[in-house]
Amino acid sequence: MTRKIVHIDMDCFYAAIEVRDDPSLEGKPVGVGGSSGRGVLTTANYEARKFGCHSAMPVFKARQLCPEIILTPVRFDVYREASSQVRAIFARYTDLVEPLSLDEAYLDMSHRKESGAALAQEIRERIYEETKLTASAGIAPNKLIAKIASDWNKPNGQLEVKPEEVDGFMRGLPVAKLHGVGKKGQETLAKLSVSTCGDLRRFSKIELAEKLGRWGLELFERSRGRDDREVLVDRTRKSLSKERTFSENINDLDWLMNVLRKLRVEVEESVLRKSDQDVKSRVVKLKFDDFTQTTAETAGSEMEESVYEDLLRLAWSRGEGKPVRLLGVGVRFASEDDQMNLL
Repeated sequence: MTRKIVHIDMDCFYAAIEVRDDPSLEGKPVGVGGSSGRGVLTTANYEARKFGCHSAMPVFKARQLCPEIILTPVRFDVYREASSQVRAIFARYTDLVEPLSLDEAYLDMSHRKESGAALAQEIRERIYEETKLTASAGIAPNKLIAKIASDWNKPNGQLEVKPEEVDGFMRGLPVAKLHGVGKKGQETLAKLSVSTCGDLRRFSKIELAEKLGRWGLELFERSRGRDDREVLVDRTRKSLSKERTFSENINDLDWLMNVLRKLRVEVEESVLRKSDQDVKSRVVKLKFDDFTQTTAETAGSEMEESVYEDLLRLAWSRGEGKPVRLLGVGVRFASEDDQMNLL
């Protein structure tokens, strides 16, 4: 049986909610996030993106690019409520829903008789009718292509890639569209004269493995649009973290503090965007030059910079002067049992 996988992605979700709730913002560049010069944008609407503003960008830089940008505070409870409304709509069509974040999810519609495109269109219409928010969709035989397709006709559009269209669709696709191919990956592939999936197909599986290792094997499959991953209904994660491994061991606490502040911002942005779980504790991990490691952790949900700085000082003191080769910053999420204990 040919699978029908739909990827639904809300359009500028957080910013769209702010504009919906304050019509005076309509047509104006809006950024959601820190209002202070040290804060970062959680997201930006399409008007702000025209100036180059984007998520995780420092506010001071966003203001340089777009002096007219209007900043609104993050209202996480409101975003969660809207996300719950959207997921309730998904549940009317299938039980096989895999949320990736508050604003996107995979839906397996293989059991439905209707076409995937018709179902996606209907779901998008229901979302707008009930939330006044727009969504885009990708419809394909697997998750890989569905996610790529959902970005094709944004905002408020959709694209279906039928099974017989997969080969042609993938052949002309820029490798930058593939998951896991960032700037460095593009530079590596450019050295092999590869810019599209069609270019990748010139190489055999053995050749790609020799040149790129395990990543080459993954690219061999992805460039052909192959993806057997199932839609996973339960994606509850226990933690989220960002790490930095240093090319040289570091013996400077002030230097580590600067790295920690950047990682903390990345963690906060990921938590806000990708998780609807409650934070249980904050964590800092250090791995030393002798490969021993220590983890400092404190209970609480707020991700203030000062909390992480204190945790780093504690972890640093445990090393008794040993140089550091890795710094990690993260959070642990509350389990269902933890949340029940609070009731």
